[in-house]
Order: sequence, then structure tokens, then C-alpha cells
Amino acid sequence: MYTVQAKGRKSPPLTLIIAASIALVVDQISKSLIRVYLPLGDSIALGPLKIRHVRNPGTAFGLISGKSWPLFVSTIVIFFLLLVVLWRWGGPGSRIFQVGMGLIVGGAVGNIIDRILQGSVVDFIDFSFWPVFNFADIAIVAGVIITLFVVAKETWKSEAEGA
Repeated sequence: MYTVQAKGRKSPPLTLIIAASIALVVDQISKSLIRVYLPLGDSIALGPLKIRHVRNPGTAFGLISGKSWPLFVSTIVIFFLLLVVLWRWGGPGSRIFQVGMGLIVGGAVGNIIDRILQGSVVDFIDFSFWPVFNFADIAIVAGVIITLFVVAKETWKSEAEGA
């Protein structure tokens, strides 16, 4: 049987903390630059990519606009529960897993900071065929892909050893 229970974690998951910090810093610096140098609604064309300053008062990709406070509060609660689970459970101890989880945490914190301080999330990466997004969104998606890959790989490995 496959188990990923952390056995008496003695130190913080340093790789996770570093990945989260890098994702958060890149996200917040990029959003600050957009807020300062690109007026709301303006854009700069860079081939198929546009840098366009928009504000997202809704959820991911602007799917739910308007009364998103209950969803926002739920997101914060789920985020802190995730942190507690990560600390206690730990997941696979690999650094790659910690990088994936760190990217998710850093991206989530970046968007939470925007919602609290700005009332909406600053989005600016626009490929025209996809909703406008930011570096926090990239970090979250990349983190989910990395984490799922590691968990799938460990599960398959464990099942193969048990067979």
C-alpha cells in the first residue's frame, strides 16, 4: 500500500518555501510594474502577445464576477487548510514535489494579496485566445502539473513494487 505520510518532520520544507517566495516576488513585482507604468485598459503589442492592464474582480479567468467575497473567503480557508495538510502530511518528500507545491502556494498568496489590497487581481498577459492572466496564475498551473506528475509517478512506482 502506498503512503506518503510525513514521519516526524523536523524542519520546514525549505525547497517549498524558496519556490513559494520566488513565485510571490516575481508576481508582485510584475503586477507593481504594470500598475505603475501601464494605465488600466492600455496594452502593448509584442507579436501574438499583448501586455494589457486589466483588473479581475472575479475568480480565476474572470469566471465569476460580482459577489465573489464568499468564494474569496472560502479560497483563503482552503488555502490555510492546504498549508496545514502540507505541513503535517508532507506528501512525497522530493524536492520536485516541494517546488510544485511552493509554486501553488506562492501564486495563491500573490492573488490573495491583490484581492485584499487592490480589491481585484491585476492581470496583464494576453494571448487574445485565452483569458488575461498573470505570473501567479502561471505559477499555480505549473505547480499543479508538477505536483500531479510527482504523485502519479510515485503512485505508479508504489503499485509496481506492490504487484
